[in-house]
Amino acid sequence: MKAALTVWDGRMAPVFDVSREALVLTIEDGAITSRSIEDIERPMASLKLERLMELAIQTLVCGAITEPFQHELSVRGVKVIGFVAGEIDEVVKCLLDGTLPTRALSMPGCCGRQNRFRGGRGRGDWQGGACGRKGRP
Repeated sequence: MKAALTVWDGRMAPVFDVSREALVLTIEDGAITSRSIEDIERPMASLKLERLMELAIQTLVCGAITEPFQHELSVRGVKVIGFVAGEIDEVVKCLLDGTLPTRALSMPGCCGRQNRFRGGRGRGDWQGGACGRKGRP
């Protein structure tokens, strides 16, 4: 499997749509056989998608991602694990273990996690993003 994780300063990049770099991993039998940092910054959305196709990405792990990007990647056969936050090494470990998506690495406000900045409770019934379930009630 070939996976890309959008990175920024040693952590998951918060927004895929404007991310500049991806850690590209080739994973065989649960182990990383190659890794590289690739430039994915492009002036147009369609060119960013084409860059991922050039890299033969099968799984994209990223922070927030807009629905049009997520839909287009899915149509092209790329599995998208979005709304992931945290240190890259921890995310890679979970990817290798097969435990992504996980609430522990979901973005604040996702999956009913409390919004610590606004004191909100979040919607515990939200079923999308990093929780791995689809749709809204």
